Order: sequence, then C-alpha cells, then structure tokens
Amino acid sequence: MSLDLESISEASSGAIGALVSTTILYPLDTCKAKYQAEVRAHGQQKYRNLSDVLWEAISTRQVLSLYQGLGTKNLQSFIAQFVYFYGYSYFKRLYLERSGSKSIGTKANLLIAATAGACTAITTQPLDTASSRMQTSAFGKSKGLWLTLTEGSWSEAFDGLGISLLLTSNPAIQYTVFDQLKQRLLKRKQNKAEKGSSPEALSAFSAFVLGAVSKSIATVLTYPAIRCKVMIQAADSSDDGTKKPTRRPHKTLSGVIYAIWKKEGVLGFFKGLHAQILKTVLSSALLLMIKEKITATTWVLILAVR
Repeated sequence: MSLDLESISEASSGAIGALVSTTILYPLDTCKAKYQAEVRAHGQQKYRNLSDVLWEAISTRQVLSLYQGLGTKNLQSFIAQFVYFYGYSYFKRLYLERSGSKSIGTKANLLIAATAGACTAITTQPLDTASSRMQTSAFGKSKGLWLTLTEGSWSEAFDGLGISLLLTSNPAIQYTVFDQLKQRLLKRKQNKAEKGSSPEALSAFSAFVLGAVSKSIATVLTYPAIRCKVMIQAADSSDDGTKKPTRRPHKTLSGVIYAIWKKEGVLGFFKGLHAQILKTVLSSALLLMIKEKITATTWVLILAVR
C-alpha cells in the first residue's frame, strides 16, 4: 500500500503550524489552565482574574515557570496535529473516491473530522494529561514528563479521555466551518478571476480571520466540557512538589460538575471563557495561517525526497 503523500503533506504542515503557535502562546495557555483549574467559593478565590496568574509568576520571580511543560505540550501538539490532519485529509480523500462526489457535504465533513479527532485523542491522551498537570502545578514545582506519568496508575494517564472524545466535536465544528468558509471565499475569488487563471489561494490574513471565526464558534459551543476536562487533569493543589509522590484522588466528571455547580453556579461552567477564546482563537488562527502558507513548500519537499 503506497503512502498518501498529499495527506502527509497536510499533516506535516499542520503539525509545524501547531508547534509554532503553541510555543508563541504558551505563557497565555499556562495562565488560562491555572485559572480554569481553580474552583473555590466566592470570596476565597486565589485567582479573580487571568492577570492574577501572571502577576503571581512575576511577584514570585517565577516568570520562566510560565513555560513549565512546554516540551511535553509541543510534543503533544505536534503528534496530535499530525495525526489529526493526516486522518482528516486521508478520510476525506477516501470518502470522495468511494462516493464519487466532487465535494463533501456538511454532515460528511463533521463525521470525517470527528473520526480524525477520536484517533488523535486516543493517541495523545497521556501527553495531554501530563502537560495539563505540569501547567497547573505550583510555579517552579513542575515535575518531568516521566515522573508525572508514573506517579499514578497507567489508567490515570488517560484521565479525561471520555471528555476528550466528546470534544472531538470542537475541531470537527472548527474545521468544517473553516473549510466551508474557505471554499466559498475561493469560489468567489475564482469567479472574479479570468478564465484559465490559476486557482486562488487563501492569503495569510484571510486564513487568520477564517481560523479565528471558526474556532470562536467551536469554543463557545463546547466550553463547559473544556473546563471540566482541565479540572479533571489538573495537578493536586496540595502537591507542592516537595512531598513524595502519592496516589492522586480520582476525579470524575460527575464530581467536577457538582463542584462547579455548588461553588460557582451555572456561570462557573463558563469561567475563563474569554481566556479560552483568546488563546485558542489566536492559536488556531496562527496554526491555519502557517499551514496554508507552508503546505505547498512541504509538498515540494516530500516529492523531492521521494
């Protein structure tokens, strides 16, 4: 069975885009994760605003700790985006070949994106769990990847997998919206262009805007699940990194939902939404912009080394 070079090209460019965007926005991601992970009754909150997390890092001279877990997060992002884009591109091409259609409808696109997302979640869940624990650890007390993963049982490395599978709807919605908007925009440009001219490509600005819009829609629709997932994967707040590793109390989805409802009310399910939108929109927009710009180059390189 021959390699699907076009899918590899899509996957490689997507993974590189994820690596760059993750690194650039990582301090914001760390602040967001620590802010989301805290659940306390009103009047007892350590972080009242996202900026409080940043100020804690500055005041304790732990600014570099905003990058704790960056290596693990980059590894997880690279693998996740490679698997996702490869799966998405491969399943899309397979669908077109089997169905004989020239385009993919919205329902089929959602199904393909969800399937690719499920493959990604299962493959990268241990790294996702580890990076979340490292980010939400006390500043300067983050442990290495291996120690983080081996503190508990192997099954604990898959904490949040159920929600991760549920959240495959997030990239499914995002990339479906992005693809539909992209096709309409390119079709409009092609209609305006003279016949015989080469197909238009998305400009960096257009890719950025479409990426931001598509991710905003997906984030708002799935945010309660996103926050529950962060809380399930978060490091134990009582673990300051100085004690011997102990078994983490098992966190369940029902327990997290009850804690949010009891201590913060309905609005608690949307705590940190603005931070999530800011981070994910910028990250996804940068990822898609970079991907659109380097896909052609990646394709040429793959053909050159074939």
